[in-house]
Amino acid sequence: MTSLTGTVTLNTLDPFDPQLSDLEPLRGALADARVVGVGEGAHFVVEFTLARARLVRYLVEECGFTTLAFECGHAEAAAINPWLAGEGDDAGLPQLVGPLTVGVFGQLLRWLRDYNRSRPKPLQVIGIDLPNTLTLNSDLARADAYLAGVDPSASAALNDILPLAGRITGSSAVLSAHQWGALGTAEQDALTAGLARLSLRLQTMEPIYIEQTGLDAYTTARRCLNAAVHTDYQLRAMNAFFAGSGAPCDPSLRERHMAASVQDLAATTVDARIIVMAHNNHIQKTTAIFDGELTALPMGYYLARNLGSGYRTIALTHTGRHVPEMAFPAEDSPVGFTLEEVGLPTPPDGSIEKALLNAGLGTSPTLTDLHVSTPPFSHIRSQSVVMDADLGQAFDLVLASPAATRDDTVSF
Repeated sequence: MTSLTGTVTLNTLDPFDPQLSDLEPLRGALADARVVGVGEGAHFVVEFTLARARLVRYLVEECGFTTLAFECGHAEAAAINPWLAGEGDDAGLPQLVGPLTVGVFGQLLRWLRDYNRSRPKPLQVIGIDLPNTLTLNSDLARADAYLAGVDPSASAALNDILPLAGRITGSSAVLSAHQWGALGTAEQDALTAGLARLSLRLQTMEPIYIEQTGLDAYTTARRCLNAAVHTDYQLRAMNAFFAGSGAPCDPSLRERHMAASVQDLAATTVDARIIVMAHNNHIQKTTAIFDGELTALPMGYYLARNLGSGYRTIALTHTGRHVPEMAFPAEDSPVGFTLEEVGLPTPPDGSIEKALLNAGLGTSPTLTDLHVSTPPFSHIRSQSVVMDADLGQAFDLVLASPAATRDDTVSF
């Protein structure tokens, strides 16, 4: 066995365990952070959900973090928050958001609802992403409700394109992108042009709108319409991707939108310390490279450039032999894909997973501080593949679990 400097063994992943002292290395590593990205190496994994909940507890209770930002849309988060605060019954989450959001975040949100029962002020979530459904209806409905009161002509223009937007009703990007593709070219272009004109008018009329409605109402409308503009672009990009003709780095538009949402949140929320829950490939501070090819400029890349040391990241990975992976297309699935348990090869040399296994640390959860660890690492697992990266540049810490078990509450 080899030694692994900078790595400690954690007592548990259980978020209900009263003791959090094994996470104490985080205090110094994140001391100057205004925003912390908490990742996961794959969606729909039980161990990552448990670890994230425990990390939230530590960051809130011991480090003074106040705000949770999730990889979901603004409207989705708004629908979830009353339930997180105790409204409705415990089983009511699927009635509030679509099956993909429930699949990705359901168990974490259920834990958060339970956790809020012990808090004088419940933790809420803020959506920084495009809608997980990649639909336009919710954001446009909120923008239309605002415009109807301040600018009837803009509201009329929005109503001209609402029927086109209303034909995109999928419950995931897979389904919605195909529905967007089913629109005629003239309809696609009319939707894109209409949204662009409305977005520019909203920006142009900002002083008049704010004078009539106040800043908060205007800001919400601007965020919703901006999300719709980006969603439309993402629909076009995803449709091209599925057709095998996508432009290089097209996913970066979504990433930049997420980064701008976080920066906007940091700028408008006094004294906030923000936890951002998103996939490792969203929070990483370096470009995303797979098989030597640049695939995206991640959200974390933009945040690191703009926030510097105020942005820190905790990647989550595992040393197990299997991982749940998305398989598509799947016509009978409500989200257009299903989950399959995929066997994994031995982690490659240079990966943090291989180093943990070689050090005899593959059977317990661990936390590694990449700024003091030796040797340096050049690979980390991502879903069922491996990403190339200088991990010390991409992330600040890595929490590794000994397995990646499928979340059996996921319905697809």
